[in-house]
Amino acid sequence: MGLDFLILYEHVVREYESILLLKLELERRGYTVAIQQLLDRKKLAYRTWNKPKVLVSSCMYDDEAINSHVYNNVGRCKKVVNLHWEQMLSDTQEEGDWFNFNGNAKRCVQTCWGRLTRQRLVAHGMDEKNCPVTGAVMMDFLRPEFEGYFLSKKALCETYGLDPDKKLLLYISSFGYASMTEQEVKELSAMAGEDFTGFAHTNRVSMEKTLEWFDRYLAEHPDEQLVYRRHPSEWKCKQLEELAARRPNFHIIFADSVKQWITAADQIFIWMSTAIAEVYFAGKSCHVLRPAPIEHQFDPVIYKNARCVTDYDGFAAAAQDKDAPFPIPSDVIEGYFDKSGTPAYLRMADLLEQVLREEPRDDPFAPPFRPHFNWLKYFALLGVHGLFRLKWKPEKVFFFCKPLADFAQRIYGYVEKAYISPDEVRRMEDRIRPFVERGAK
Repeated sequence: MGLDFLILYEHVVREYESILLLKLELERRGYTVAIQQLLDRKKLAYRTWNKPKVLVSSCMYDDEAINSHVYNNVGRCKKVVNLHWEQMLSDTQEEGDWFNFNGNAKRCVQTCWGRLTRQRLVAHGMDEKNCPVTGAVMMDFLRPEFEGYFLSKKALCETYGLDPDKKLLLYISSFGYASMTEQEVKELSAMAGEDFTGFAHTNRVSMEKTLEWFDRYLAEHPDEQLVYRRHPSEWKCKQLEELAARRPNFHIIFADSVKQWITAADQIFIWMSTAIAEVYFAGKSCHVLRPAPIEHQFDPVIYKNARCVTDYDGFAAAAQDKDAPFPIPSDVIEGYFDKSGTPAYLRMADLLEQVLREEPRDDPFAPPFRPHFNWLKYFALLGVHGLFRLKWKPEKVFFFCKPLADFAQRIYGYVEKAYISPDEVRRMEDRIRPFVERGAK
């Protein structure tokens, strides 16, 4: 018979909660669903007896993505749906080739959170049938139907060793480039066809100044606490660790979803994260901290004309402002995030069900695209996952060859960061399932 749907994910914190919601709804409808991380080892079953009828990806920009995410995992598949997790772009990115899809990626179903993204894709050559508006699944958890899903501030603080009686400030970080090496920035620039060197510098400067603000404020307000919610792309940072050691009311926490922290926080601060839309759908406000200007070609268009805090005094005042208006107009937010009476996960499940039952809308493997199996990646992932299971660090195993050790350690790091235990998955499913069952009534 084969699997009905295989859902691929990249970042646990960004995606897993949403795809579990989608998975449970599809299973409630009687379909078989599996979830796999982009860097999981390749499984023979998904190419043979348990081959999925529909491949649901996290991103799908070009032919190489089709080859890597589809062909190398399941072989040829004519039904490919992209959950399209990167939809908040800068004005330059919106006009560029990369984010508007190239080659046979245009033959995949590219889901859109809102009408403005759909309009952009159609204007850049996408067929309307391949870019349906579904809404954003991650926003569903903030709907009235999910009331009671998140922990209270008291319960959340007790879970992470915070004081529930103290004011809770939340900073949603996006400094992914700040922790990248110059070589990594160079490789990313070459892959995307755009120079990220200047933006990486802006990341580092903005992060440094923002942490200086936090350091000063927390010293002046020892009765308040600040949770720094790092971005999924951020690695461990010496500056953060030093600030946490110096200020006991500064906490670096990556666990739990950003929505959970948004619903519990007393004050919310943000740099350029698309999580600002989740703040909006949670019915809260926030302040945009911009200690240094962001190049327009990297600043998400959703932030155009947003009200920003640019100095320490403004930040200190904002931290005491309980009734600040939302920094972005509502029509801008809702243009990119469709606000419908029907939850997005139900709309997305309807779309996937339709794709499964109907003939393929297009053929992602049509000529001139020629897929090829990446044997180097296959064996590299097999080896790294073996090391990960044994908890053997590549830098120690391959001490005799630094280039090999660095290569393996880099993949190991991504695998380690994307891992989620079966017990944690079960806990998440048990937490979500009652709301899926409630929504079916």
